[in-house]
Amino acid sequence: MSPMQRALELARQAVGVSSPNPPVGAVLVRDGEVVGEGQTQPPGQAHAEIVALAAAGDRARSATLYVTLEPCCHQGRTGPCTEAIIAAGVAEVHAAIPDPSSAVDGRGFDRLRNAGITVTVGEGADDAAELAEPHAKHVNTGLPLATGKFAISLDGKIATRSGESRWISGEESRRYTHELRAASDAILAGIETVIVDNPQLSARDASGAPLPRQPVRVIVDSRGRLPSNARLLSEPGTTLVATATDDARVTERLNGLGVEVLHHPGSDGRVDLAGLVRELGRRGMTSLFIEGGGTVLGSMFDLGLIDKVVGFVAPMIIGGASAPGPVGGLGADRMADALRLHRVKILRFGDDIAITGYTRDGKPLS
Repeated sequence: MSPMQRALELARQAVGVSSPNPPVGAVLVRDGEVVGEGQTQPPGQAHAEIVALAAAGDRARSATLYVTLEPCCHQGRTGPCTEAIIAAGVAEVHAAIPDPSSAVDGRGFDRLRNAGITVTVGEGADDAAELAEPHAKHVNTGLPLATGKFAISLDGKIATRSGESRWISGEESRRYTHELRAASDAILAGIETVIVDNPQLSARDASGAPLPRQPVRVIVDSRGRLPSNARLLSEPGTTLVATATDDARVTERLNGLGVEVLHHPGSDGRVDLAGLVRELGRRGMTSLFIEGGGTVLGSMFDLGLIDKVVGFVAPMIIGGASAPGPVGGLGADRMADALRLHRVKILRFGDDIAITGYTRDGKPLS
C-alpha cells in the first residue's frame, strides 16, 4: 500500500466522525519508513496533519507528508496546519486535492511553497474528492450534500400492491445502507414511510446493534402525525420533525415524544423542503441521506435538491399495476427532460446491484 493509499484509508475512518470538518488522512514518511500518521478528529480537535506530526515527533524533520486534502492555512477552532508543518521541518508535501473552501483554495499550498517546501498535487485525487464531497458542497453553498436512496425490484417496484416492502434488497445491500447512514450527518424520511414501514432509521453494525455515533433523524411530517409508538423514538440519537402546521397542540404533543419540532410551512400547505434543507445546512450538517418514500423523493427531485443517487436493484419481479415505484412528484414531461445521472458506478452486493451517480455533470457544488 502506497503512503497516499494509506492516507485515504485513514480518511475513510474519519467519515461521519469529523463533520462538519472534512475527513482527512495524513501519513509522514522519512527514509522509506512511516514515522507518523493520523486522521481528522471530532470537531474542535486536531486535524489529520497535526495528529501525524505529533506521532512522528522529531522524525518529522526532512520527512514527506502525504495528505488527502490541502492543509489549512487559517485560524479556526484549531490553528493552521501549514504553520505546524513548516515548524516541524517537513521537506515535501504530497496532497491529493486542493481544499475547495474559500478560506483555503490554494493558499495553503502557496504558504508551504513560500516556506521552501516542495508541493505535489494530484495523487489519489478521485478518491479524495469523493471523500470531500459533503465538505465541498457545504462550504460553497451552505447546503448539505443530499443523497437519495431507494431499493427496487427488477420491475421497478418498492413494495407489493398491499404495501409490504421487507425485504426487497438483500442482507449485503442492507449492510451497505447502514454504512451510508453512518457516514451521513442526517437521515431524512417522510411520515408515510414512518407510518407504513415503522423503520428504526438508525445506523447499526453487522449484529444489529446501534453504532455509538448516530446521524440526526429528520422526519417530514406536514401535519404532525408521528405515532407515539414509532420505533425510531426508541433509538439513540436526535430526531427532528419538520411540520407545516402552527397548531400549538401538535407541537406540544411532538415535543412530548422527545423530538425537536421545526416549522417550515410551504405555500402548498406542506413542508417547505428547500427551507428545511437550508436549515440543516445552517446547523452544520454537510451530508443528508434521503430514504423516501416516493412522495418525498419525488418532491426533492422536482426541486433539484438531490445531488447523488444510490439505487439498489434486486433480481425479483413484484408486478401489480398499483404497486408503488420509488419516485413520485411531477417528474419529467418528455424523455428529453428525464434526469440522467453522471459519473455512474455499478456495485455488486450479493445478487443485488447498486447504481450510483450524480444529478449534475461536474462537482456537486450547487
